[in-house]
Amino acid sequence: MELEYVQLPERALRALDGFMVGERQDINDEIARFRYIKPRPADSNGDVEVLDGVEMTHHFVQAPGESETIGWHYVDAGKGEPIVFLHGLPDSWYLWHHQLATLSQTHHVIAVDLKGYGQSEKRAGDYRHEGVSEQLLALLDGIGVDKFNLVTHDRGTVAADYLVANHPDRVLRYARGEQLLYHFNPILAPQEKLFSQGQMMLDPTRFVIWCYKWATAMPVPDADIERTIEEYSYPGISQAVPRYFNASTFRKEWI
Repeated sequence: MELEYVQLPERALRALDGFMVGERQDINDEIARFRYIKPRPADSNGDVEVLDGVEMTHHFVQAPGESETIGWHYVDAGKGEPIVFLHGLPDSWYLWHHQLATLSQTHHVIAVDLKGYGQSEKRAGDYRHEGVSEQLLALLDGIGVDKFNLVTHDRGTVAADYLVANHPDRVLRYARGEQLLYHFNPILAPQEKLFSQGQMMLDPTRFVIWCYKWATAMPVPDADIERTIEEYSYPGISQAVPRYFNASTFRKEWI
């Protein structure tokens, strides 16, 4: 069925004009300031990293997909009822490090690098968000997580929506971030076309700073920008992430 959209009013079209951040001197200055950043050395299974005074352990595991075996990277800490965290674009598990440190005092916290991001799998395969949601569930099965709380942001929320809809018996609570629950005219999401092309992701420093300038209202600490660029600089990300946007569309992925 072809969807029909109400014509956007003139005030909405005016708001869209220049909504996506283009060439700006302040962005170019920020890019130049962070040009020294390179990818972090790859972690190994069992490596421990201390953030906010809490020990967090890196894990690398294989889990089945529909027709592929997927290599996942995740970080965990604490004991108790599980909380699973799924990040968005252009982030990684590190997006949640403050929440991991706090909630690990009472829960078993698990932050996953989504497929195509960070140190998780980047080969070609099923990048439909519904497919990735099933792959994530296979990961959780493999590490012995049955019922869990779910905290998500941005593109992680899209995969999580499928997971919750298809497996409601597994999810105890769902804290759903930065995705709408109603359908909207795709003209209002001009970033979809840009992200599907992938060229803008070839320069990790430029892409991360562009995203943060476009999407954030409050300043982001330099240390967090630096780590985000490091995590987005691993080989293969700029080829893997656009597969999500070419495997589906914002128009198809609404509840």
